[in-house]
Amino acid sequence: MSDTSPNLGLSLVMPAQAQKHVTVNESLLKLDALVQPIAQSRSVTVQPASPGEGQAWLIPDGASGADWALMAAHSIAVFRDGFWTEIIPREGWQLYLIDEAQSVTFSGSIWYLEIADRVIAETANGAQTRTILVEQTLSGLSGASVVSTEKIPARSIVFCVSVRTTEVITGAVSFDCGISGEVSKFGGSLGVSLGASNLGVIGPTAFYADTPIELTANGGNFTGGSVAIAIHALLPVAPVG
Repeated sequence: MSDTSPNLGLSLVMPAQAQKHVTVNESLLKLDALVQPIAQSRSVTVQPASPGEGQAWLIPDGASGADWALMAAHSIAVFRDGFWTEIIPREGWQLYLIDEAQSVTFSGSIWYLEIADRVIAETANGAQTRTILVEQTLSGLSGASVVSTEKIPARSIVFCVSVRTTEVITGAVSFDCGISGEVSKFGGSLGVSLGASNLGVIGPTAFYADTPIELTANGGNFTGGSVAIAIHALLPVAPVG
């Protein structure tokens, strides 16, 4: 018999076990973190100095700190009873991010946003034309450029990438929105003030590989701020029958 549950890895009480309350309490605390799970952010790279009891973060690549540096990328770090606890997610787990105000799903290797899509036409054999909308908030902007983790899906036809500054951008006097090699494809010299927005409409363009969006700072490096981006596209689906 295993000493943990198969899905959540909850510690089970063993026959004749001493200090049973320790095992039960450990499992209850883990459930407290995983039922209706909420995390502060997935973009904080430095272990917080004064986390709140029960607060959680998703560990990004290259995280630093005495505890975070020892944890696996994309795991869930929960602070409780004065210590950090690492929880390894399983494929399909969902979690709400406070700083992005949206839910993400674990693929088995990364946390990703669900793509909002709608079938606008479908044949008897399953061929489809879909509209898709992919959104992400890039927060804590830093450096010369920032690349999104959400991507234009391969084989999609993009007609717009829209942006809105959701937190005043510092360091740069404006920014461009595009992709690698075409930094202003979806707009140049965009506003850094709160609420500044742009609809980066282009002639319908096919993308043959998953492609991230890149924000490039003008007049100095990014030192702060947040921008919400949205990818507006069509996605064809081949017949299945």
